[in-house]
Order: sequence, then C-alpha cells, then structure tokens
Amino acid sequence: ADIPVGTMIEVPSAAIMAAELAREVDFFSIGTNDLIQYTLAADRTNELVADLYQPADPAVLRLIQAVVDAARTHGTEVNVCGEMSGDPLFTPLLVGMGLRQLSLAPNNLPAVKAVVRRLGVADAERIAAEALTLESARDVTNYLLRERKRIHPEAAGGGDE
Repeated sequence: ADIPVGTMIEVPSAAIMAAELAREVDFFSIGTNDLIQYTLAADRTNELVADLYQPADPAVLRLIQAVVDAARTHGTEVNVCGEMSGDPLFTPLLVGMGLRQLSLAPNNLPAVKAVVRRLGVADAERIAAEALTLESARDVTNYLLRERKRIHPEAAGGGDE
C-alpha cells in the first residue's frame, strides 16, 4: 500500500490529460524522447525525418509545461528523463519550468551540474518564461544558446547562432 505508483508521460494525449492522471498517481515521469517523437511525428532514428525531431519545438515545451503545471496543482511529483534532460542547453529551461528531478546518463552529469551551480531559480524561471513565448524551435534554440553564453561562458563554445 505504501509503494508509490506513477505514470510515464510519453505521448501528447497523456500530457493533455495530465490533470486527470495526476489525481490517480503519485508521480509523473516525462519521457522526452518519445514525447518529442510523437508530438512532432518525427522518428529520430529515421534519417528521412530525423531533422524534424526538435526538443526545442514550442509544442513540446508547452506540453511539458502543462504536465508540470498539472502536477503542481495536484501535488504530484514530476521528473524528466530522456536525452533532453541530460542536455545542459535545456537545463535552465527545464528548471525554470519547475522540474527539479532530472534523470540523465552519468556522462552528462558534470555538464548539467555545472549549469545548475551557476543558475538561480529566478533566472531559470525568467529563461523558461521567455522561451515559452517563442514561436519556433530555431528561436528557442538560439535564445538558449545566448543564455548559455551568459550563464556559463566557458561551456558555450560552438553553436548555430
């Protein structure tokens, strides 16, 4: 009876129904790899459409924010997993959206920790609020790259600005 029960949020329909699901479970785990793939109808392993797989797409970000908001409203824990959670470019955005538990590969831990150590919650919230107003994945990515240079200049080499 004391074992927490949760659900994966990996498809848009689950994200849309997050408020209802939150009443039934103790936690959500947002699986970004599948959520991105199914939201954008772009299989990241299919070379014909892989370039359409964009973690920074506003549709994906809005679904993640809706899940976080539903979890917060209902007192449901929420964490995020998948490649997006281990990418330090997205760390300020995810923290700013209210995520406090990131599941990532051990080799990504030093870079993500370096960003977290340089980031205040208020700053992360500002970054997320701005990113959520942008209209394209390119705009979001470029904005996050600019913010990365500001937050962690020594890690900001490269990029498509």
